[in-house]
Amino acid sequence: MKARLPQGYGGGGAANLQQLARQAQKMQDEMAAAQEELGQKEYTASAGGGMVSVTVSGELEVKSMKIEPDVVDPEDIEMLSDLITAAVNEAIRAANTDKEETMNKISGGMNLGGMGGLF
Repeated sequence: MKARLPQGYGGGGAANLQQLARQAQKMQDEMAAAQEELGQKEYTASAGGGMVSVTVSGELEVKSMKIEPDVVDPEDIEMLSDLITAAVNEAIRAANTDKEETMNKISGGMNLGGMGGLF
């Protein structure tokens, strides 16, 4: 018994492979360009009602930090540490979310498996 492929599949052989390769190359080029653009962006988050603000790059490097003097209490350094940690983590989350959304738009939500290391 022969299996039948849906219309539009099979046949073209080399032509289909070339088209697929071109599409994959285009997607890879778009992702590389998006990755570079994302690396240039900055993401800012705050904690403690704006008492601590942190800005990170798209490459997840801390670029700046602002701490309001009112939150600096030598008797409660732990609270200041918690606010800094929360602000840094939120800024990193924002950068990662933007990256995922951008890459999903390019890939159409396709799971790229082993290609994930490219971005």
